[in-house]
Order: sequence, then structure tokens, then C-alpha cells
Amino acid sequence: MRKLLFPLFSLMVLTSLLLAGCGTPAATPTAAPAAETPQTPGVAGGERLQAILDRGEVICGVHGTFQGFGFVDSDGNWTGFDVDFCRAWAAALFDDANAVEFRGLSAQERFTALQSGEVDVLARNSTWTWARDVELGLTFGPVNFYDGQAIMAKRSVVDDPAAGLAALEGANVCVQSGTTTELNLADQFRAAGVNYTPVVFEDQNAAFQAYDEGRCDAITSDRSQLATQGQAVLQNYADHVILDVVMSKEPLAPAVSDGDPRWAQVVQWVIYGMIQAEELGITSENVDTFLTSEDPVVRRLLGVEGELGAMLGLSNDFIYRVIKHVGNYGEVYDRNLATFNLARGQNELWTNGGLMYAPPFR
Repeated sequence: MRKLLFPLFSLMVLTSLLLAGCGTPAATPTAAPAAETPQTPGVAGGERLQAILDRGEVICGVHGTFQGFGFVDSDGNWTGFDVDFCRAWAAALFDDANAVEFRGLSAQERFTALQSGEVDVLARNSTWTWARDVELGLTFGPVNFYDGQAIMAKRSVVDDPAAGLAALEGANVCVQSGTTTELNLADQFRAAGVNYTPVVFEDQNAAFQAYDEGRCDAITSDRSQLATQGQAVLQNYADHVILDVVMSKEPLAPAVSDGDPRWAQVVQWVIYGMIQAEELGITSENVDTFLTSEDPVVRRLLGVEGELGAMLGLSNDFIYRVIKHVGNYGEVYDRNLATFNLARGQNELWTNGGLMYAPPFR
């Protein structure tokens, strides 16, 4: 058998040489094609930020009729907590807090406007949920307001804020359609074994008006909305009580469409910068005095040293611009919500027992 091995080996070598001489390439492993990155309608992946820079303004989807968060008056002046974050993104990009176009959106149209590219970012007291993140293809920024669903009732129906949902047995409850609020209401009353009749409205203002007119015994929404809208809309706010019961977690956060990672990072880090500035005691009034600080944390945050802004394609002092033109997180909160006596609670800095916390700028 050994004598046959050498001729067989020689034949194999000869065959290999002949194949090589005929130009037959040797087989080599090939990498599988990379999966395509999901694209935002009308804008290629990663190009949203450049499109905004070329346009010269941020198009921001906001509420429009929600005092304290997103409200436009009869003269066309926009105010509110969410509105100020829109201005902060404009300040970061253009050193101009007014380089923003506001689009007032209803609850039903807000996500479609974002998915279609009509707006660059949605800042409309929207709850970050699994379905919205995954099924709608959205990228949420940091939670900039922690809220929870509550229920307001006339004192003639329930006078004790510590009363549970059982006190609303058989009540008519006003609620806005197309929101997590409507779903939570059904879940919580079902779990509590309480019978109720939902009175559904597409617009929250219409729901408040119906409640004020006595067509509902109670109204449900985020606690912040009950407090702000209640004081602004109801004829006699003292005749109503917000129950202590919290019916859900409502982490409110801005959102952009998937496929725009650089723009999403800008949205995120501007918010973190505003939180970090408050923690460091940097405000719109004193920010210039911090430019000579020797603290490396302060210097990196304000762009005095390092290249953090350049990593995002922005000026290194982009957070300085935000604080100078708009203010830190606490300033934005106080400017828009302090007048409604809305306690910060979970929206306090982590150093004060709240949940507001920024990753390191380094």
C-alpha cells in the first residue's frame, strides 16, 4: 500500500497546478453582507444632524395648548418646559435659542409627524414605552420629567385626597383618547374592581372643558397636567381634589426617529449638560464666571478644554451656549412650573433625593 501513496500524492499536486494554470481561483471565505441601517424617511441614516445644520434651524414638535409645558398664546409666543428644551437644542447647534420652528401637534399626529420627517425631534410630554421605542422605531432621549397618572375629582364626589379608586364607583371619567392614559385608566379600575364609565375626547382641552361643565365626575391625566391645566382652565380650582393614588409610571422624554444616531446623541447630551450644570451651580447668570474655573469637570462641560463637542460635530462650547441662552435644568423647571406650585419630587437632582443624574462629561 505504501508504494501507491507517492504516485497518488504526485497526481494530486499535478491536478492542483493544472487548475491554477487554467485561472480557476482558489475558494476563499467571504463575509456576509452587513445588515442595512434603518433609515429615517427622507433622510439617510446619520444625516439628520447635517440636514438640520444646513437648514439653520431645528423643527420641534410640541404640544401647543398645554400651559407649563407647550403653549402658544394669541400673539404666537411659545412658552413651556418642553419648548425651552427645543430652544436648548437650537442654542447648542446655532448659538441662537430662537433658531427653532415649533410645530403644534395633537396626541394622534405626534408620532406620525416624527416618523415622516416633518419634525426633527418630538418634545411633547410623551411617555417612553416599550411599544413606542420598538414598534414605532423611535429613539428616546433621557427622561427629562418623571410623572405619574393621577385622577382629579370634584370635592362633591370625593373630598379626601387619600381616598382610593373605590370612592369613584360608578363615576363618569373624562379621558383623552390615543394616549397611555386611556389604557392605564382601564387597567387600574379593572384591577381595583371598580365600575366606571369613560367619557373619551380626542383633545385634552375638550376633556377639561367637559369636566368643568359637570359632564364628568372626574378626569384623569398625568399629575403635572392635572395641576397645570386645572389651575389654568377650571373656573374654581379649589373645588377639585387630586387623589394621592398614582396609577402608572410616566417617564416623559423627547424622541427622534431611529437611524439618526448622531442627532440622538446631541438631543441626549444637551439634556445631560443642563442637569450637570445645575449640579455644579452653573446658571445662565453666572456661567461666564465659570469659564476661568480650574475644575477639570467644569472646564470640559463648558468646552474650555477637551474636544467633547467636536466628537458630536459641534462647537466644543455647545453646553456653554445652552446655559447662557436657556439655563440649567432647574432654571427651566422653575421658569415654567414653579408658578403652578408643582413640587419637583422625583425631578430633583440625585444629590437632593431625586432621579436627575447626568453621566460624566469626559
